[in-house]
Amino acid sequence: MDDPHIRVLPALDFDNEFFWTSGKDSVLRFLRCAECEVLVHPPVPFCAKCGGRPEPVAVSGRGSVYSFTVNHQAWDGTTDPYVIALVAIEEQPDVRLTTNVVDCEPDDVHIDMPVEVVFADHDPIYLPLFRPVTPGAGR
Repeated sequence: MDDPHIRVLPALDFDNEFFWTSGKDSVLRFLRCAECEVLVHPPVPFCAKCGGRPEPVAVSGRGSVYSFTVNHQAWDGTTDPYVIALVAIEEQPDVRLTTNVVDCEPDDVHIDMPVEVVFADHDPIYLPLFRPVTPGAGR
């Protein structure tokens, strides 16, 4: 998807490269502990719950808006307000991403709004953003 915002892109390293590049195939991935099966985010080489070794796994890419704010400042090169949100991931709601909600008006965003992932292409980095789920789209 096109991304009109000026963004500071994350630095890739051994622990996080899978996360920032996984959007190339339009699939959101997190680490999942091989021992206790909890999702581990942000990416680290061990599970904080049991000490197990996490491995990347694909998730549905669906979630809900946990919290949000609307930015009205033009500090990033755009003049339109946009939504900065915490999105709770469907598979494990205590895993939340700070992201943007796109493809809707800021006034239409609300807490518990169902959303799905889309990716902003900054090859080799693909930023996970979220858009409202279209009614009747399998939710």
